[in-house]
Amino acid sequence: MKMLRINMIIVLMATLLQQCSYSQSNHSKPANMDSTEKKSPVYSNTDTSKVDISDTEWQKILPSDVYQVARLKGTERPWSSKFEKFNEVGTYYCAVCGNPLFKSDTKFESGCGWPSFYEPISKESIIYTPDHSHGMNRTEVQCGRCKSHLGHVFEDGPPPTGLRYCINGVVLDFAKAKKAEEDYNKSRQ
Repeated sequence: MKMLRINMIIVLMATLLQQCSYSQSNHSKPANMDSTEKKSPVYSNTDTSKVDISDTEWQKILPSDVYQVARLKGTERPWSSKFEKFNEVGTYYCAVCGNPLFKSDTKFESGCGWPSFYEPISKESIIYTPDHSHGMNRTEVQCGRCKSHLGHVFEDGPPPTGLRYCINGVVLDFAKAKKAEEDYNKSRQ
């Protein structure tokens, strides 16, 4: 029985390491944080139209680390995201298309190694799909606008939802609350 437990632990650890291996060699760029780097041509914090671009085009548009996670369903290394311990007040957006995803007041410290949130901005901001990869049964979360892979949602989060959206920081963009309000007001003029 003891040997079976040890084998199960080894398999679990190997699975977790395999998940993280996609992006371990692709961390030359830091996560976007009020980024001024060139955005994709469809990037918008106010446009809600669906984005349908081929993976070949995304590969030309996106930085390699973002492409690896967003389009190839990769996973960044745990504790490597600048957003893991980030506590600014504002909004988290999809780094691929600019879709609003999470408010900072729904972010919490989960200890899992990735930025965690208990609730998305709206029902439309996230798409839920079954994920049976790596021998696990999970629920993948994708951007509701461009269908980029964001991470997974688990049922071990805090109240009021009891959910933990475990999100790869490399596919997040952030705007401080004041800047987001100014941008919104400009777009309405």
